[in-house]
Amino acid sequence: MKQLRLKVLAGLFLVAGILSWGAARLWDSVGTLPSVPIAAPIVLAVIAAVLTATALSIRTRLKAQRERRPGAKGVEPLMAARAVVFGQASALVAALVAGMYGGTGVYLLAFLDVPARRDQALYAALAVAAGIAVIAAALFLERVCKLPDDSDNDEGPGKARA
Repeated sequence: MKQLRLKVLAGLFLVAGILSWGAARLWDSVGTLPSVPIAAPIVLAVIAAVLTATALSIRTRLKAQRERRPGAKGVEPLMAARAVVFGQASALVAALVAGMYGGTGVYLLAFLDVPARRDQALYAALAVAAGIAVIAAALFLERVCKLPDDSDNDEGPGKARA
């Protein structure tokens, strides 16, 4: 399984932000700009909390297993792999969503004198912050689930380890 790369996440964020800023500008010129839902930062924050709780739980179980505590529950490899896949998918979607709300928020910064637009800019900023929290939690989960002997080597699939 490949690790998440910050460059990919940053690229998704920037592309989504630029496209969203342009779309917001265009949409506002031909009609009314759709509002930023207050649920957006809340949902992203809940996902970040779930990812963090999962990472902390797995880390605690792995530590107890390493220390050979009596009655320690081990971590099933398939469960850890599923957690990592959930984290990676969440990080990719969060990068896109945060970029989208970031671009919209940047466009809304020009209208801070209008109370409704100011609230929308605040919701967009909170959504970006929550999206960044999702990405951080996903990277933490990925790091917790990484095997100790995982390394970035240049061995191909057909080469044997010595």
